[in-house]
Amino acid sequence: MSEGGKAAWPRLTWGPLTALAALGAGIAFVNATSNLMEAARDHRTLDAWEPFVWEYSSWTLVLLLAPLVGRALTRWPRTGMPFWRFLLIHAALTFPFSATHVTGMWVLRKLAYWIAGGSYDFWHNQPLTIFLYEWRKDVTAYALIALIYYLFRRRAQASVAPPALERIELRERGSVAFLAPGDVLYVEAAGNYVEFHTATRSHLVRGTLASWEAQLTARGFARVHRSRLVNRARIAATKSTPSGDLEITLDGGKTIAGSRRFRSALEPASAVMSR
Repeated sequence: MSEGGKAAWPRLTWGPLTALAALGAGIAFVNATSNLMEAARDHRTLDAWEPFVWEYSSWTLVLLLAPLVGRALTRWPRTGMPFWRFLLIHAALTFPFSATHVTGMWVLRKLAYWIAGGSYDFWHNQPLTIFLYEWRKDVTAYALIALIYYLFRRRAQASVAPPALERIELRERGSVAFLAPGDVLYVEAAGNYVEFHTATRSHLVRGTLASWEAQLTARGFARVHRSRLVNRARIAATKSTPSGDLEITLDGGKTIAGSRRFRSALEPASAVMSR
């Protein structure tokens, strides 16, 4: 991330592009030869080079657009937002993706046919129908690109330092904050948002407590209430209340409530504090 909260353009990563190039080359070859076989079966005239131009012009544009899909995943990742919002954003992005893909491959094909001394009619006076036909396929292409980038990033993340040593990245109102896990006292749900509390201030970010719990458990956080996570390392003392719930005192003196439903999550910490 660059200063001011704007997403920086990621460095071009060759792993996903190499995988897509290899996969696309194979798919394009199969499709092109299938077109030739079907034309021979149906007694249609088709020059051998034509289906290869169709298929490889399409995959050339897919490869050119792939880094933009990778950047979209960085800008709107699955973590930190509801799944429906993640799905809606990327579904909407398939339309400009498809429009660019279709326009680009049409230009490449027109150029190839012009060089060969022929003509190429792609739209057939039905631009909307043709676009919708291509968009259906481009949704699959977008999803495939996103999946490959996701898998390569997961592999890269697995090779770096353990999650407990990483900083927590919080996106809030156009800015980005990076917190050391040890600086966070507790985290609690606030409607459609999640609030991270430190000793000096709070950070409000959009998301669900459940999605953050999945990330923060490995960093030493435990759920102590249906709407609250606590940093176990910042607990100074715990005390049972008459109702059977917990009163949790943090090392800065702040006291928060815990539910008896989640008492087991703090049993080791309670045992240590009672010694």
